[in-house]
Amino acid sequence: MTEHNAPVPARRGFLKAAAVGGVGAAVLATPNVSRAQTVTWRFQSTWPQRDIFHEFAGDFVSRVNAMAGGRLRMELLAAGAVVGAFQLIDAVSAGTLDGGHGVSAYWFGKNKAFSLFGTPPAWFYDANSYLAWFYYGGGEALYNELISQVLRVNVVGFQTGPMPTQPLGWFKNPVQNAEQLRGLKYRTVGLATDLFNALGAAVTALPGGEIVPALERGVIDGAEFNNPSSDRVLGFPDVAKNYMIQSYHQNTETFEVLLNKPKYDALPAELKAIIRHSAEAASADMSWKQQLRYPNDLQQMAATQGVNVQVTPRPVLEAQLRAWDGVIRNLESDPFFKKVTDSQREWCRRVSAFYLRYQASPALAYNHFFARG
Repeated sequence: MTEHNAPVPARRGFLKAAAVGGVGAAVLATPNVSRAQTVTWRFQSTWPQRDIFHEFAGDFVSRVNAMAGGRLRMELLAAGAVVGAFQLIDAVSAGTLDGGHGVSAYWFGKNKAFSLFGTPPAWFYDANSYLAWFYYGGGEALYNELISQVLRVNVVGFQTGPMPTQPLGWFKNPVQNAEQLRGLKYRTVGLATDLFNALGAAVTALPGGEIVPALERGVIDGAEFNNPSSDRVLGFPDVAKNYMIQSYHQNTETFEVLLNKPKYDALPAELKAIIRHSAEAASADMSWKQQLRYPNDLQQMAATQGVNVQVTPRPVLEAQLRAWDGVIRNLESDPFFKKVTDSQREWCRRVSAFYLRYQASPALAYNHFFARG
């Protein structure tokens, strides 16, 4: 009897082992979903609620929230919800805000080198070339040196979102020559303030939401912000009708995502990776989305709002380039500023030369296919 039943315990042992193995396989096949409590961060943009830039900030936030698996949630706030646009970096550094979305040029008053990160002189091929320098040409290390060693602000930052060349801006009367800029009360930010001061303008730095009221009241005579979609929704066509496109004052610009350093450093590696890769993904998405929105809004302003769209005359563009020479020469008396500009020039001299030689002219192809009668 014992011999007859001997295989039974062995079979039971096999089934037990198989059951244990099955549980192990199930564990391995189940996604590693964290049950940690959600951390909520207040993340403020430097843009008005209705501006497409605030939408771009939301695109970054939505990617973080979608990929963080419930462990981190960013709550998006518009400019002024907690602090004014120009106070964002101090609020993030102090921990009053956990993070924010803006441009490095807004911190130009702390150190003029800040404007080199996102609004450099007009030597980059385009804004994607700037981002390539930042992430592959040594720019990020220099940016971190500025933040942590020169200024000692308590933030972590990422550059994201390549912008096309900005317009010269909005004027009551068209700008026909560089002499018309002398004495003109003009709004811009960052290194462009030094550039327009060199051209004889009287420059006022204003955040996005304050520009149109200042133009309407005559506090300023002309202004640039950034792009047709922002300009249209902010109301520029209601107070000025001459829109001058093309300029070298901000030939390339990118956004900046700022985070409070102690809170960022406390995150696990996978959440830090999600934030970095969300900035990259939002950067790509923005470069595609703007191709839908910007041309449509420019066309609508011209067709339905009486906006006179004009290309900035070449003599004005040439005067800007000459003015850049003097601005750069003056500011390179600061060793750190020169350290950054030397790095940027080395990149641009090599990379821009490649693309200018390597790519066929888009204007030639466009004229062939679309400009014929």
